[in-house]
Amino acid sequence: MITFNAGNPLFLVGVTLMALGLLTGCSSQSTNRIQGYVEGEFVYVASPLSGQLESLYVQRGQWVKPGDPLFALDSQPEKDARDQASQQLVQARSNLEDLKKPRRPTEIESIQAQLEQARAALVFSEKNFERLVQLERTGAQAMQDLDRARSTRDQDKKRVAQLEADLETARLGARADQIAAAEATVRAQEAALARAEWNLAQKRQNAPQAGVVFDTLYREGEWVGAGRPVVALLPPSNVKVRAFVPETRIGTIQYGDQLHVYVDGRPEPMVGKVSFISPQVEYTPPVIYSRESRSKLVIMIELRFDDKTAALLHPGQPVDVQIGPNK
Repeated sequence: MITFNAGNPLFLVGVTLMALGLLTGCSSQSTNRIQGYVEGEFVYVASPLSGQLESLYVQRGQWVKPGDPLFALDSQPEKDARDQASQQLVQARSNLEDLKKPRRPTEIESIQAQLEQARAALVFSEKNFERLVQLERTGAQAMQDLDRARSTRDQDKKRVAQLEADLETARLGARADQIAAAEATVRAQEAALARAEWNLAQKRQNAPQAGVVFDTLYREGEWVGAGRPVVALLPPSNVKVRAFVPETRIGTIQYGDQLHVYVDGRPEPMVGKVSFISPQVEYTPPVIYSRESRSKLVIMIELRFDDKTAALLHPGQPVDVQIGPNK
């Protein structure tokens, strides 16, 4: 049996070999694992209109599905505008229908009665004129009376013609250009109503996609400016890991490669897929500073995960990405 002590040469050799082994293991691990961090691309939900925050339906950390209500602003002005546009559309449609219809039956009956009177007057004036013509031939009638009778007969003819035209017009609708103008007014009012309804709908915002409510930026009762986000969502598909690969190792990584990502507190690695490789070379990666990487060239890569895995990651969380064999 061989006993090792501090003065034994074999002990010194063993210690030296163990130290070299540890250094080699550390070297390979530092070479094959690179630093990275989790980043989230947030979806900021806002209303294009301003108003007081009337209701906030979600809280930070809550999971929402597509279509779930997020918040509502005071919508009374938009409701009033919608109601006004609706009434104006009803009026415009009524005017159009009225122009397409003939006159009222009583008005048509009045014109018909006037026409019958005019025709009766014409019959009388024609007979009177013919009688005076006969008397004029015998010399028993003055020329002045004959001219007066001729004038009366002609006026009665024109009156009959006028009333016949009025009756035909009364049985028709309005002129084509008037109807076209009324139709254009109806279309304009329909567009105004659609706009008013859209404005009203924008006062309530729903979740555009599934995700976690990362933050709420206003409280109920506060005034929210137009376009100012009220809720920040973090969909799982928008969670990614950024890591910085040494320029000498970037050739071993391709778009779509699956890499292992190690997170503190989890013994098993997560699998991420390379979704982006930066076309630019940069120096020390941002956020992560170390003496070892300060003078090295690196290239940024991004990794995406399936929704279930992404839900376990948190923006700002440091990670290690393995780009080579796990030794």
